[in-house]
Amino acid sequence: MWQVFIKELIELLRDKKTLFFIIALPLVIFPVIFALMGFLGAKAALTQSEKIVKYVIVNEEAAPDFANVLFYHNDFKKVDVEVSDEASYIKAIKDEQVDLVVVLDPEFNKHQNASEKSTWKIFFNGSKVIGGSRIKLEDAMDRYAEDLQQKMFSQLGLSREQFDVFKQPIVLEEIDTADERESFGEQLGGFIPYLLIPLCLTGAMYPAIDVGAGEKERGTIETLLLTPVSRFSLVFGKFLCILTTAIMTAVITILSMVFWTFLVGRVFSVDEVAQVLAAVGFFEFVMVILLLIPVCSIFAALLLAISIYASSYKEAQNYMGPLTVLVIFPVIVGMTPGINLDGVWALVPISNVALAIKELLKGTMDFAYMVPIFASTGIFAFVSLAFCVYWFNKESVLFR
Repeated sequence: MWQVFIKELIELLRDKKTLFFIIALPLVIFPVIFALMGFLGAKAALTQSEKIVKYVIVNEEAAPDFANVLFYHNDFKKVDVEVSDEASYIKAIKDEQVDLVVVLDPEFNKHQNASEKSTWKIFFNGSKVIGGSRIKLEDAMDRYAEDLQQKMFSQLGLSREQFDVFKQPIVLEEIDTADERESFGEQLGGFIPYLLIPLCLTGAMYPAIDVGAGEKERGTIETLLLTPVSRFSLVFGKFLCILTTAIMTAVITILSMVFWTFLVGRVFSVDEVAQVLAAVGFFEFVMVILLLIPVCSIFAALLLAISIYASSYKEAQNYMGPLTVLVIFPVIVGMTPGINLDGVWALVPISNVALAIKELLKGTMDFAYMVPIFASTGIFAFVSLAFCVYWFNKESVLFR
């Protein structure tokens, strides 16, 4: 068994493609993702902040003060476009002549004098105006509405202080009992397993294809079966090789994640990130790796069974593609708000590990749940391995 394990491991380490997916991909993926997210986020924010909103006001005479607010606002530009009805408003927006059409209530003053609410309409393309233009307009309208409120209260003889109390009679002071680590873990704790677990699957996938379908394609599976080694030892040696590469991927990914997160925190002077990372101790990182071992065992057994069944490298890749998609669904549970690790979720393989990793990063892990997590995931891994051994003993599978 160990000879098979060492043989397969040496052959895999000679394969540059395998080394890329085990070592290079985990080291590169985090800086690329962080840089891409930061670049796209900064670019989108800059674009929205610099965007000049082209607008048209209908029934401008109903509220000339508000028209002046928009006219002298740096983020708005009034354009001269002929509009008469809703169809023309929509056409002007679709033709990109304007971004916003603001339709004022023609009887606004009448409603105001009667202390009645007035309805204004805003036409915009929601698929293109990604919140920025609307937010700018709402900000301008809020300031105009506040000025109106102040005038109304002044007519009633109320002071500015009384107006402020009437506007907001209760001030809610929020005191968040969660520390920085818990808040950080809640925000990113579900995202880390979303990257980590699929990478473990990727780290096991290509070695599994090589030791199964690759053996068939090279014609060496027959020679291997003629050796005085039991079928179980052959399967278990190959399984251990795939498991080792998957765990190596997990360890390298975690080290890469720690290194790049710490580096980003230091370079960009984000002290909170460095402090939170320092709060996550060596024990938590070890527990994350231990949690990933049974998950990697499940992946190794399932992928080896698929690879043994496939008659070629390409066929194995086609069969393993859907598995990559299926793994995403239980991992998404860790990112779903309102779902926390409890007695029920601790029994759901893969989902329990994703939730446990989030709790470990938050520092709120109840270690009593470790028993059902390891038990359920371990049983599933054992069943997967048993099926793989059964599969390898079928001549119709090996020589199809």
